[in-house]
Amino acid sequence: MLTPACSRNITDQIWVGTWSTALQLVEPHNMPPEPGLSYNTLRQVVRISIGGDSIRVRLSNEFGHSRIEIGGANIAISQGDGAVDTSTIKKLTFTKSENIVIEPGSTITSDPVQFRIKPRSDIAITIYFGETPADVTGHPGSRTTSYIAEGNHLTESVLTEAAKADRWYIINGIDVKAPEESGVIVVIGNSITDGRGSGTNKQNRWPDILAERLLNNSGTRDVAVLNHGIGGNCVLRPCLGPSALERFERDVLNVTGIKWLIIFEGINDIGQTPDSVTALTVADKLIKAYKLMTEKAHSAGIKVYGATILPFKGSFYYTSFREEARKKVNDWIRNNKDFDAVIDFDIIMRDTEEPLSLKPGTHTGDFLHPNETGYKIMGESIDLKLFSIK
Repeated sequence: MLTPACSRNITDQIWVGTWSTALQLVEPHNMPPEPGLSYNTLRQVVRISIGGDSIRVRLSNEFGHSRIEIGGANIAISQGDGAVDTSTIKKLTFTKSENIVIEPGSTITSDPVQFRIKPRSDIAITIYFGETPADVTGHPGSRTTSYIAEGNHLTESVLTEAAKADRWYIINGIDVKAPEESGVIVVIGNSITDGRGSGTNKQNRWPDILAERLLNNSGTRDVAVLNHGIGGNCVLRPCLGPSALERFERDVLNVTGIKWLIIFEGINDIGQTPDSVTALTVADKLIKAYKLMTEKAHSAGIKVYGATILPFKGSFYYTSFREEARKKVNDWIRNNKDFDAVIDFDIIMRDTEEPLSLKPGTHTGDFLHPNETGYKIMGESIDLKLFSIK
């Protein structure tokens, strides 16, 4: 029989997102390598944010034009290099069935499963597929290695002779049962949030650095960070993946347990403008888009923090008229009354000698994407009091 204290602990738990990725139609050059997904086993690794005792997993066929057949799926603690601790394997079921079909355009969530996971654990999701569509839903910028083996190897510790791909396919999110004061930060962004320039399998994008700091701070240890960056993404129109405006409901408003939103996107919109008139028009449209997203988030009780666009002089995007557009957007971000706070990445990352460029040693050499050092600076620069829940 449960004591009153135990009953209260269970009752006071809520579902909260602990890992998620923003989905898109996978481009031809990022498709699963041979032997492909159909009638084969795919093992994918993700690093969660906060821990718990029960989880549920979300799979998606959002961009597929035919059904996905799944003959079984499980979760386990990852041991690295595609291996799992077999003693931790737990089957996933969907409405109590191990064999499922995901219809085109659909996303499904598993039944809750008892599974004890520590914060910032690496979790392996292993799926055995039946027939899969030619159009694959996924996230090409995983910076994390996935493994594909011929046939059904759901319960094996190591997938021998597996093909490797630094991509995620069909996995969308993991929710965990957590204390009711828990909350989620969603970051909507482009490749600089997705982590281009970070280390493969190192999980050291700037949102990862922020998640580690939150975990180690007593007032924020129950705050999760969900990275909804898409490399090459734009705010105003489809570039790579659906635009930020188009995916806003899916990637922000519908997130389980969201309390805070960081908007850090716009450089791809500005960087693809052909002339000064277009650049300033895009700047105005970006400001309107930020206002619209903020209004929608506030209506849902979500606090919104705007992040300034990084310097990019020296990159292939740079022109003087695009810089004027960036300055106009950043000036608005710093001085508007819409955002609840500003995260000024521009100031943190600019070169003191040449403030229109990134600091030496903080970018990949393209003067656009931070490197591991740059991401560490960004993640460590954010005031954790913005996310205090105690």
